[in-house]
Amino acid sequence: MNAASSSNAAPEGAMRAAASTTGCGPGTRRLTARPAYPAAPQPVAQPLPRHSHAVGGLVPFSTVDWPGQLAAVVFISGCPWRCHYCHNVELQTRAARYDWREVRAFLETRKGLLDAIVFSGGEPLSEPRLPQMIRDVWRMGYRVGMHTAGIYPLRLADVLRHLDWIGLDIKADAQGYDDITGRRDSQRPALACLTQLLAADIDFECRITWHPDWLDETRLLTLARELARRGVRRFAVQGARRSPDAPPVRALSSPALALLMQWFEEFAYR
Repeated sequence: MNAASSSNAAPEGAMRAAASTTGCGPGTRRLTARPAYPAAPQPVAQPLPRHSHAVGGLVPFSTVDWPGQLAAVVFISGCPWRCHYCHNVELQTRAARYDWREVRAFLETRKGLLDAIVFSGGEPLSEPRLPQMIRDVWRMGYRVGMHTAGIYPLRLADVLRHLDWIGLDIKADAQGYDDITGRRDSQRPALACLTQLLAADIDFECRITWHPDWLDETRLLTLARELARRGVRRFAVQGARRSPDAPPVRALSSPALALLMQWFEEFAYR
């Protein structure tokens, strides 16, 4: 579900500062080394018990998972949908690969270095204890974002007041939704979540992973026009790729790009 991210985690070790001097006499200049920050937690050797928080991955530093924010990304494993282009297939099945207590302690050490924490997946709302996890990082002073496919409208309502930004995945138009997700009636909860976001005072974007074999350009534009009519202000089209570093399989036409930029306050083609 997410673009590639990078990490700037420093070597393992407690935060510390070392001092040295250059020259001699009254004009001696003291040099203070930059502090070394703890390394990010590593996956556990064996999956934790099923009742553990389903943390399936951690990216300590990302510039792409929340546009305009320096963020760490906490991936929640577990998702009831089976989208055939899923970028994080290993996160479809629920499993706790990281200890949330260690991840939480690590995030404490990144205060002042990061702007935000993003919960992604999988589907983060599949984790019953997500509200507490969100409150944990919110109390640290971070802005909190979330990626969601809009599968659980009631669970979204429970956490909405503690979120600052949401990236809502739109899978297709009504005709193609179930073909993408592999589940029946999958558009209905996604539209319910969109209705909540439009009614709430929260920053969000809708985005779609696009391949012309799944949704031709005409249908994509019809879907985008409907989203704009509903009040969506930020929209992104993510070109399907054969691998994360490969170019999009097919580029949008110039007329289509012009229309999308006209319809939305902010539009991105990724």
